[in-house]
Amino acid sequence: MMPALLDRLDQRPRAGFAAFVLVHAALWTALPAALYPNLPLDLIEALTYGREWQLGYDKLPPLPWWLIEIAYQAFGVDWVYYLISQVTVLAAFALVWMLARRLVGTAGALAAVLIVDGLHYFNFTAPKFNHDVIQLPFWALAGLSFHGALRSGRMRDWCLLGVAGGLALWAKYFVVMLALPMAAFLVLDRAARPALRTAGPYVAALIALVIASPHLAWLVDHDFLAFRYAEARAAPVHGWVDHLVHPLAFLLGQVVWLLPSAAIALPLVWPRRPKQVPATDAFDRRIVTLLTFGPCALLVAGSVISGRGLITMWGYPFWLFLGLWLVIETGAAIEAARLRRIALTWCAVTALYAIAFIAQYAVLPFFDHRYRASVFPGDRLGAEISSRFRAATGEPLAYVIGSMWLGGNVSRYSAERPRTLIDGKPERAPWIDLADLRRRGAVVIWSDGDRTKVPANYAPLAPNAEVQPPLTLPMRWGNGAMTFGWAIVPPR
Repeated sequence: MMPALLDRLDQRPRAGFAAFVLVHAALWTALPAALYPNLPLDLIEALTYGREWQLGYDKLPPLPWWLIEIAYQAFGVDWVYYLISQVTVLAAFALVWMLARRLVGTAGALAAVLIVDGLHYFNFTAPKFNHDVIQLPFWALAGLSFHGALRSGRMRDWCLLGVAGGLALWAKYFVVMLALPMAAFLVLDRAARPALRTAGPYVAALIALVIASPHLAWLVDHDFLAFRYAEARAAPVHGWVDHLVHPLAFLLGQVVWLLPSAAIALPLVWPRRPKQVPATDAFDRRIVTLLTFGPCALLVAGSVISGRGLITMWGYPFWLFLGLWLVIETGAAIEAARLRRIALTWCAVTALYAIAFIAQYAVLPFFDHRYRASVFPGDRLGAEISSRFRAATGEPLAYVIGSMWLGGNVSRYSAERPRTLIDGKPERAPWIDLADLRRRGAVVIWSDGDRTKVPANYAPLAPNAEVQPPLTLPMRWGNGAMTFGWAIVPPR
């Protein structure tokens, strides 16, 4: 299979891109489908939140959670979630491919995409479909349309830019890291500045605002509740040291994760060749440089100034255009032999990622005692809790009080699919009617501390809870087991 794929990649770049899409989608859908017997946290969270169909939640915007709920209702099988993730990633790659073909031709575009795919964000980690993944195609569409708008001035491109920006806000607030550099570029770049004298940028901003307005109104009505989540994750804790350590740690993490992409890109410059004049003009190069490095520079600068912490995974969308930038800066003309070496290196990197994935989720659980959400006994936990509740009360289980992870697993794997009162905090699940919960009863579940006593943070909601004998279940495979405390809140 790989030799045939290599022939397509280096001899017919357009067919090679199609082959790459098929291989990528098949591999990174099949591996998690086979080796994630339990859904990961991000998908459990999506199924917990998405079913409530709110315009906003206490953590993040709703778009990925809605999509997973739609998939659950339409198909009800877990592998579809992994396919959705790969379709999302590949949609972003297709948009990058379109921009790259415009600037460096078909062979250069294929090289650009293969280089970017060396980043684990797009393969090893992507099956855990979440806000980081869903924002990718909107960032890519914004980059493509921004370039098209500045080069052609067409209103169509400005409108697409507005659509990308508006939808990106429904995906993740992080789009501001792309929007601000774009706005600064329009003001500061001498060739881009004339666009400000046209209607285009203002139409784009208006379209983005209209698309995002329902969620923006929700944020205002709820006192920007979702921003408190980001505030808590990024708060500085060590004084002035954080102003240096946090940005440096983030940059180091990005460099480490980009090493496989650097290996794939190495044939661009080795074997050495005479220095070539880039086929793209200076304005194109400035736009691509802005798309590649502007968001990361803004984030790091903000951390230096504020001292706020940065999460390595926030780099997800930053490097979509890195491959294109490298192809441009090293010379756009890529002969077949050089493209073949790039493709061969990509095959090797992809194979190593696949081997690492298999080792991590299929082999190591039998040898180490590291906790892995993928082998959590969610199926047995959901079945046991719901059947025991029904046996004790004669009623179906309608509500579960617990953490996102425990409550979400009980919900996903119970036949009744009970709703989750997250962390026992009504403010985290305001859609739950507490009077109905008391009337129909609930289960309280926890896995920390004393398994024979309802945790203090859950007790106010379950003053009459009847504690049950602790429940011990083996992990889905490999070593280890987990013991759960649980209690029944009897129906009234």
